[in-house]
Amino acid sequence: MTENDLLHTLTLQHVPNIGDITAKKLIAHCGSAEAVLKEKKSHLLKIDGIGVYTINELHEASHKVEAEKEMLFIKQNDIDVLYFEDAKYPEKLKHCIDAPILLFQTGNINLENQHIISVVGTRKITTQGIAFCEILMEQLAPFNPVIVSGFAYGTDITAHKFAIKNKLQTIACLAHGFNQMYPKIHKKYVADMEKNGGFFSDFWSSSNFDRNNFLKRNRVIAGLSEATIVIESAEKGGSLVTADIAHSYNRDVFAVPGRVTDSQSVGCNNLIKQQKAHMLSNPLDIPYMLNWKLEEEQQPAVQKQLFVELDTYEKEIYNYLKEHQKQQIDTIALHCKLPIFKLAGMLLNMELKGVVRPLPGKLFEAV
Repeated sequence: MTENDLLHTLTLQHVPNIGDITAKKLIAHCGSAEAVLKEKKSHLLKIDGIGVYTINELHEASHKVEAEKEMLFIKQNDIDVLYFEDAKYPEKLKHCIDAPILLFQTGNINLENQHIISVVGTRKITTQGIAFCEILMEQLAPFNPVIVSGFAYGTDITAHKFAIKNKLQTIACLAHGFNQMYPKIHKKYVADMEKNGGFFSDFWSSSNFDRNNFLKRNRVIAGLSEATIVIESAEKGGSLVTADIAHSYNRDVFAVPGRVTDSQSVGCNNLIKQQKAHMLSNPLDIPYMLNWKLEEEQQPAVQKQLFVELDTYEKEIYNYLKEHQKQQIDTIALHCKLPIFKLAGMLLNMELKGVVRPLPGKLFEAV
């Protein structure tokens, strides 16, 4: 968008009582933010759902003054601005009625033809949650998904760190403008984040830092992604809000189950019980349920490689499948005495080595 378009869009955005949904309605009717600002109030009042209270301050000069200040901040800090009708605006977010009309961006973000998932959860992540998050990133790495989260304590920063460790693009959605970074202790991760992805925000540099901002930004986390994964959650929490928003957008939601006595599993167990989320006990359920395919060069060979090296566990798995032919992952895990989440990773490695192949119905067979 041009500087003139940006200035008028920022001006419209600064008007009280005009949120993203109303702004889109006005722009759709008038053709542009500039046209909205030049339109007579009497004409705007004829639009369904637009009342005097909504547009009362539309022509106040102060809104343009503040918009000019924000434009200066944007230029001085090399911030990219994505307009909701731009081609570069995230495609999945375009389909969300309450998505931001402007999305501010830093870093090296590329969402074109990418699998995108959001990973959220409690700020008080347990060692089990951290371990599952690590396995999740390792096993999804061959599919090269973009990992979205909120840069907060606990699950968020854990997801970002393991994404970077596995060389995956990762995006943090902020609940404040780019004039600050919260929490401050996470500033040390900013450079790596921007190298391996970056940051999104729909807040101005002059926006008040408010706890409600975190709930508002959750719609961006949910809207960017084809699926949202909840690693751990207490009975109440922001990650459950994100899951509810994703569910309302008709996106897939996955929740990692836990023991009923674990306080940080209550939220996940409730999502599953309420049928708002698929139970996620095996990280490879994600590509299976979302129908992801490996790139052609990553596809296992039809014929297994000669002299391929297998470790002790892989040999046991291979010999079992060779003897018993097609078997479900639960049966293999029981025979080989391995946790399913570890076995799933081994089977993926063996698939890439060309010694096993997956079949419909979560079956595997030796090649």
